[in-house]
Amino acid sequence: MSISENIAAIRARMDEAAAKAGREGNAIELIAVSKGHSPEALAEAVAAGLSLFGESRVQEARAKISFLPNRVQWHLIGHLQNNKVRQALPLFERIHSIDSLDLAQNVNRVAEEMGLLPKVFLEVNVAGEASKFGFSQDALRASMEELLTLERLAIDGLMAIPPFNPDPEGSRRYFAKLREWRDALQEEFRVGLPELSMGMSHDYGVAIEEGATIVRVGTAIFGERKTKAWKPGADLLD
Repeated sequence: MSISENIAAIRARMDEAAAKAGREGNAIELIAVSKGHSPEALAEAVAAGLSLFGESRVQEARAKISFLPNRVQWHLIGHLQNNKVRQALPLFERIHSIDSLDLAQNVNRVAEEMGLLPKVFLEVNVAGEASKFGFSQDALRASMEELLTLERLAIDGLMAIPPFNPDPEGSRRYFAKLREWRDALQEEFRVGLPELSMGMSHDYGVAIEEGATIVRVGTAIFGERKTKAWKPGADLLD
Protein backbone atom coordinates (compact mmCIF):
# COMPACT_ATOMS: atom_id res chain seq x y z
CA MET A 1 0.00 0.00 0.00
CA SER A 2 1.09 3.57 -0.65
CA ILE A 3 1.67 6.13 2.09
CA SER A 4 -1.62 7.82 1.24
CA GLU A 5 -3.47 4.48 1.42
CA ASN A 6 -1.81 3.72 4.76
CA ILE A 7 -2.92 7.07 6.14
CA ALA A 8 -6.49 6.52 4.96
CA ALA A 9 -6.56 3.12 6.67
CA ILE A 10 -5.18 4.60 9.89
CA ARG A 11 -7.74 7.40 9.84
CA ALA A 12 -10.51 4.85 9.43
CA ARG A 13 -9.17 2.79 12.35
CA MET A 14 -8.91 5.95 14.48
CA ASP A 15 -12.55 6.81 13.73
CA GLU A 16 -13.60 3.26 14.56
CA ALA A 17 -11.75 3.28 17.90
CA ALA A 18 -13.08 6.72 18.78
CA ALA A 19 -16.66 5.69 18.02
CA LYS A 20 -16.25 2.62 20.20
CA ALA A 21 -15.31 4.93 23.08
CA GLY A 22 -18.09 7.42 22.33
CA ARG A 23 -15.65 10.01 21.03
CA GLU A 24 -15.22 11.98 17.81
CA GLY A 25 -12.37 10.79 15.61
CA ASN A 26 -11.51 14.30 14.46
CA ALA A 27 -10.70 15.25 18.07
CA ILE A 28 -7.64 12.97 17.99
CA GLU A 29 -4.40 14.15 16.38
CA LEU A 30 -2.20 11.89 14.28
CA ILE A 31 1.54 12.50 14.48
CA ALA A 32 3.60 10.87 11.75
CA VAL A 33 6.76 9.54 13.37
CA SER A 34 9.30 10.40 10.70
CA LYS A 35 12.60 9.29 12.27
CA GLY A 36 14.77 7.61 9.67
CA HIS A 37 12.50 8.47 6.75
CA SER A 38 13.43 10.78 3.90
CA PRO A 39 11.89 14.18 3.16
CA GLU A 40 10.44 12.64 -0.01
CA ALA A 41 8.45 10.15 2.06
CA LEU A 42 7.35 12.94 4.39
CA ALA A 43 6.24 15.02 1.40
CA GLU A 44 3.98 12.15 0.33
CA ALA A 45 2.40 12.20 3.78
CA VAL A 46 1.90 15.97 3.54
CA ALA A 47 0.23 15.52 0.15
CA ALA A 48 -2.08 12.97 1.80
CA GLY A 49 -3.16 15.54 4.39
CA LEU A 50 -0.78 15.15 7.31
CA SER A 51 0.78 18.23 8.91
CA LEU A 52 2.21 16.93 12.21
CA PHE A 53 5.54 15.12 12.30
CA GLY A 54 7.39 13.69 15.27
CA GLU A 55 11.14 13.40 15.43
CA SER A 56 13.32 11.77 18.08
CA ARG A 57 16.55 13.65 17.42
CA VAL A 58 17.13 17.37 17.24
CA GLN A 59 19.81 17.01 14.55
CA GLU A 60 17.63 14.97 12.23
CA ALA A 61 14.68 17.32 12.56
CA ARG A 62 16.86 20.34 11.83
CA ALA A 63 18.15 18.65 8.67
CA LYS A 64 14.63 17.94 7.38
CA ILE A 65 12.58 21.00 8.30
CA SER A 66 13.64 23.14 5.33
CA PHE A 67 12.47 20.44 2.88
CA LEU A 68 8.79 20.66 3.88
CA PRO A 69 6.18 23.45 3.74
CA ASN A 70 6.04 26.00 6.55
CA ARG A 71 2.56 24.81 7.53
CA VAL A 72 4.06 21.56 8.82
CA GLN A 73 4.44 21.37 12.59
CA TRP A 74 7.22 19.44 14.28
CA HIS A 75 7.00 17.69 17.64
CA LEU A 76 9.95 16.29 19.58
CA ILE A 77 8.95 12.85 20.81
CA GLY A 78 12.36 11.45 21.79
CA HIS A 79 14.52 12.07 24.85
CA LEU A 80 15.76 15.66 25.09
CA GLN A 81 19.26 16.07 26.45
CA ASN A 82 19.93 19.16 28.52
CA ASN A 83 22.70 20.23 26.15
CA LYS A 84 20.27 20.17 23.19
CA VAL A 85 17.55 22.36 24.74
CA ARG A 86 18.71 25.61 23.14
CA GLN A 87 18.77 23.95 19.71
CA ALA A 88 15.42 22.23 20.17
CA LEU A 89 13.18 25.03 21.38
CA PRO A 90 12.99 27.04 18.13
CA LEU A 91 12.32 23.91 16.06
CA PHE A 92 9.41 22.20 17.76
CA GLU A 93 5.80 23.19 18.29
CA ARG A 94 5.59 20.73 21.19
CA ILE A 95 8.01 18.65 23.25
CA HIS A 96 6.50 15.35 24.40
CA SER A 97 9.44 14.21 26.51
CA ILE A 98 9.90 16.38 29.59
CA ASP A 99 10.98 13.47 31.77
CA SER A 100 12.42 15.09 34.91
CA LEU A 101 12.12 18.21 37.03
CA ASP A 102 15.71 19.11 36.19
CA LEU A 103 14.99 19.05 32.45
CA ALA A 104 11.80 21.06 32.92
CA GLN A 105 13.69 23.72 34.88
CA ASN A 106 16.37 23.92 32.20
CA VAL A 107 13.81 24.21 29.40
CA ASN A 108 12.04 26.94 31.36
CA ARG A 109 15.30 28.87 31.90
CA VAL A 110 16.39 28.67 28.26
CA ALA A 111 12.87 29.51 27.04
CA GLU A 112 12.93 32.66 29.16
CA GLU A 113 16.29 33.67 27.71
CA MET A 114 14.97 33.09 24.17
CA GLY A 115 11.56 34.68 24.72
CA LEU A 116 9.69 31.45 23.96
CA LEU A 117 6.68 29.74 25.53
CA PRO A 118 7.07 26.05 24.68
CA LYS A 119 4.17 23.61 24.88
CA VAL A 120 5.23 20.42 26.63
CA PHE A 121 4.11 17.02 27.83
CA LEU A 122 5.35 15.35 30.99
CA GLU A 123 6.67 11.89 30.14
CA VAL A 124 5.64 9.21 32.60
CA ASN A 125 7.33 5.83 33.00
CA VAL A 126 4.09 3.93 33.50
CA ALA A 127 5.73 0.50 33.92
CA GLY A 128 8.74 1.57 35.95
CA GLU A 129 11.16 0.28 33.30
CA ALA A 130 14.81 0.95 34.11
CA SER A 131 15.60 1.30 30.40
CA LYS A 132 13.16 4.18 29.85
CA PHE A 133 13.07 7.82 30.82
CA GLY A 134 10.14 9.44 32.58
CA PHE A 135 8.65 10.40 35.91
CA SER A 136 7.44 7.70 38.23
CA GLN A 137 3.98 8.30 39.65
CA ASP A 138 5.41 9.35 43.01
CA ALA A 139 8.09 11.58 41.48
CA LEU A 140 5.56 13.32 39.27
CA ARG A 141 3.22 14.00 42.14
CA ALA A 142 6.11 15.27 44.29
CA SER A 143 7.35 17.53 41.47
CA MET A 144 4.01 18.87 40.32
CA GLU A 145 3.88 21.99 42.46
CA GLU A 146 7.35 23.03 41.30
CA LEU A 147 6.51 22.20 37.68
CA LEU A 148 3.48 24.46 37.84
CA THR A 149 5.64 27.40 38.93
CA LEU A 150 7.66 27.27 35.69
CA GLU A 151 6.03 30.22 33.98
CA ARG A 152 7.47 29.70 30.49
CA LEU A 153 6.13 26.15 30.14
CA ALA A 154 2.63 25.38 28.93
CA ILE A 155 2.08 21.86 30.26
CA ASP A 156 -0.48 20.33 27.89
CA GLY A 157 -0.71 16.84 29.39
CA LEU A 158 1.08 13.53 29.83
CA MET A 159 2.94 11.17 27.51
CA ALA A 160 3.90 7.52 27.92
CA ILE A 161 5.52 4.66 26.03
CA PRO A 162 4.38 1.37 27.59
CA PRO A 163 6.39 -1.86 27.32
CA PHE A 164 6.15 -3.30 23.84
CA ASN A 165 3.62 -6.08 23.49
CA PRO A 166 2.69 -7.48 20.06
CA ASP A 167 -0.86 -7.87 21.37
CA PRO A 168 -2.39 -4.36 21.56
CA GLU A 169 -4.52 -5.48 24.49
CA GLY A 170 -1.31 -5.86 26.47
CA SER A 171 -0.91 -2.07 26.42
CA ARG A 172 -4.42 -1.27 27.57
CA ARG A 173 -3.74 -1.27 31.30
CA TYR A 174 -0.84 1.15 30.86
CA PHE A 175 -2.94 3.55 28.80
CA ALA A 176 -5.69 3.37 31.39
CA LYS A 177 -3.12 3.98 34.13
CA LEU A 178 -1.83 7.13 32.39
CA ARG A 179 -5.37 8.46 32.06
CA GLU A 180 -6.07 7.74 35.72
CA TRP A 181 -2.85 9.46 36.83
CA ARG A 182 -3.73 12.47 34.67
CA ASP A 183 -7.22 12.66 36.18
CA ALA A 184 -5.82 12.44 39.71
CA LEU A 185 -3.30 15.22 39.06
CA GLN A 186 -5.98 17.45 37.60
CA GLU A 187 -8.13 16.99 40.68
CA GLU A 188 -5.37 17.33 43.27
CA PHE A 189 -3.60 20.32 41.73
CA ARG A 190 -6.62 22.03 40.15
CA VAL A 191 -4.91 22.16 36.78
CA GLY A 192 -6.01 21.29 33.26
CA LEU A 193 -4.01 18.56 31.54
CA PRO A 194 -6.21 17.92 28.52
CA GLU A 195 -3.83 15.95 26.33
CA LEU A 196 -2.74 12.31 26.48
CA SER A 197 0.03 11.42 24.00
CA MET A 198 -0.02 7.63 23.84
CA GLY A 199 -0.33 4.86 21.29
CA MET A 200 1.91 3.85 18.38
CA SER A 201 1.60 1.84 15.18
CA HIS A 202 0.58 -1.46 16.77
CA ASP A 203 -1.66 -0.20 19.58
CA TYR A 204 -3.04 3.25 18.72
CA GLY A 205 -6.58 1.90 18.48
CA VAL A 206 -6.52 0.68 22.08
CA ALA A 207 -4.90 3.95 23.16
CA ILE A 208 -7.76 5.91 21.61
CA GLU A 209 -10.29 3.71 23.36
CA GLU A 210 -8.53 4.55 26.64
CA GLY A 211 -8.48 8.31 26.06
CA ALA A 212 -5.53 9.22 23.82
CA THR A 213 -5.83 12.65 22.25
CA ILE A 214 -2.62 12.26 20.23
CA VAL A 215 -1.23 9.07 18.69
CA ARG A 216 2.31 8.69 17.34
CA VAL A 217 2.41 6.43 14.26
CA GLY A 218 5.45 5.72 12.10
CA THR A 219 5.78 2.19 10.71
CA ALA A 220 2.09 1.91 9.83
CA ILE A 221 2.47 5.03 7.68
CA PHE A 222 5.95 4.75 6.16
CA GLY A 223 6.86 1.08 6.56
CA GLU A 224 9.97 -0.16 8.31
CA ARG A 225 12.88 2.27 8.58
CA LYS A 226 15.84 1.52 6.33
CA THR A 227 18.23 3.66 8.40
CA LYS A 228 18.47 4.62 12.06
CA ALA A 229 18.22 8.28 11.11
CA TRP A 230 18.44 10.55 8.08
CA LYS A 231 20.47 13.54 6.98
CA PRO A 232 21.43 14.92 3.57
CA GLY A 233 24.21 12.97 1.90
CA ALA A 234 24.54 10.25 4.54
CA ASP A 235 22.78 7.08 5.55
CA LEU A 236 23.07 7.49 9.30
CA LEU A 237 23.26 10.18 11.91
CA ASP A 238 25.67 9.74 14.80
